[in-house]
Amino acid sequence: MLSFNLPRTARITRTTRAHKVATVVLVAAGATTALTATAQPSHAQTTASHAAAAVKPVSANGLPAAPKADAGTTDGANSSSVADSIKVTAVAKQDDAAKKATQHPDNLDGWIRASLDIMHSKGIPGSYEGLQRNIMRESNGNPNAVNDWDVNAVNGIPSKGLLQVIQPTFDTYHVDGTAKSLTDPVANITAAANYAADRYGSIDNVNSAY
Repeated sequence: MLSFNLPRTARITRTTRAHKVATVVLVAAGATTALTATAQPSHAQTTASHAAAAVKPVSANGLPAAPKADAGTTDGANSSSVADSIKVTAVAKQDDAAKKATQHPDNLDGWIRASLDIMHSKGIPGSYEGLQRNIMRESNGNPNAVNDWDVNAVNGIPSKGLLQVIQPTFDTYHVDGTAKSLTDPVANITAAANYAADRYGSIDNVNSAY
């Protein structure tokens, strides 16, 4: 069997190829290690992320910003605000009517106008003509007029005032914002108009003793 030795240059070439293969493997392994190292955040990056998460929002004046309310809380607050606004508006209207009532002169014309202001604020129907017409028939415009002869007088509850109202009727139909006195001109007119609205639809519909 023949035997022979490879030329020296061939062995060098084979060794060189093996070395290249090993080098490629080492380079690939190094690249993998580098990629792994790049994918993992550094300690500095992790610390910065934690610091950013710990920062709380602040308002324009440098104070911590108030937390946002959830939708349910906001809706409830809005509903409460609307209800409060309606109550405030109603009270304001009553106060306005009371102020107007004190701006009229202290005479029959002023009493009727003051009563009308309150009636309109309360939704009680009636006109100047209807009030004046009935007042002149019942008391001739005298706020202290007292009926001491009819059945009510016999029963101990005489009709009094501009529109000749008895005490039980006044107490039942008294309108808030007016005096509690039966013979107070504005209180008497307004209570009588309230009673007439309940019984006849309006004081304007009354044309005789009621």
